[in-house]
Amino acid sequence: MLRISTARPIVVAVILAIAVTGCAGKKHKPKLAYEERPVELLYSAGANRMDRGLWSQSVDYFQEVERQHPYSEWSRRAILMQAYAHYQGNNYTEAVADADRFISLYPGNPAAAYAHYLKAICYFEQIVDVGRDQAATGQALDNLREVTQRYPRTEYAQDARLKIDMVNDQLAGKEMTVGRYYLRQGDTLAAIGRFRTVIDRYQTTSHTPEALYRLVEAYLTMGLLEEAGRNGAVLGYNYPGDVWYSEAYRLLTSKGLRPATEPSGKGVGRLFHIPFRKNKAETIKPPAAAMAPPVATTASPAAEAAAPAASGPTQAN
Repeated sequence: MLRISTARPIVVAVILAIAVTGCAGKKHKPKLAYEERPVELLYSAGANRMDRGLWSQSVDYFQEVERQHPYSEWSRRAILMQAYAHYQGNNYTEAVADADRFISLYPGNPAAAYAHYLKAICYFEQIVDVGRDQAATGQALDNLREVTQRYPRTEYAQDARLKIDMVNDQLAGKEMTVGRYYLRQGDTLAAIGRFRTVIDRYQTTSHTPEALYRLVEAYLTMGLLEEAGRNGAVLGYNYPGDVWYSEAYRLLTSKGLRPATEPSGKGVGRLFHIPFRKNKAETIKPPAAAMAPPVATTASPAAEAAAPAASGPTQAN
């Protein structure tokens, strides 16, 4: 009994020591210490950090603009700038949340067009290769279409249309990947369903010639010569010089069928394939009015002296 009671304080002490060590080991992101400052100074500091690519620090300052001056014009602009800084820092979830907040609070503001655009770009940049899940691809397509429908004559809509073509090509590529897999596994009907989806939904993409060829291949495998010939005729009429029609023509003639159109040229691939690229340098920047810092303090030595050090914001423990 004496031994047990003596051991208890030791066990408790060890547990407390472990708990304290665990707490000490946790790293919390330092937050900007609350110090009331003029809105112009805070916004200028955030814009300065953004110009230098210090995205996390710029977010801290723009959040302070909101916290200290919630009803000012600069508070509204600060929300949009937080969204852009989060986007540049690849914090897409936060960027989308900021954009949604701006749209919810200021739906009629001209800058709402940019919030919709930036939200769409966030989903667009999360698109992964066709071998993986395409959930972000669908969200990107929905949001890009919304930009073109709401703001059809803006530069945002122009960029969105280009990206819609890329997204459709990506979705068609996913269907082709699955269709080829089914074809290799001998599940010909399932493969045909995937290739038909490409023809019906994504017929303007670079995958259409191959989809038509795969239909010819699949129908010949099933002995459906009429269906194979029909799809071969569509392929030959629309893409007579494509390499996929040359292959389809060879397959059809080997089965005793004689397509009306002979391959033209040397069987080259399509030349207008749209490469899928994600480049932040091509993303449109926020409206100039939102990015420009207030003029009041830009040339003030006193304000510069009062500003936080250039190495980073004042932090709270």
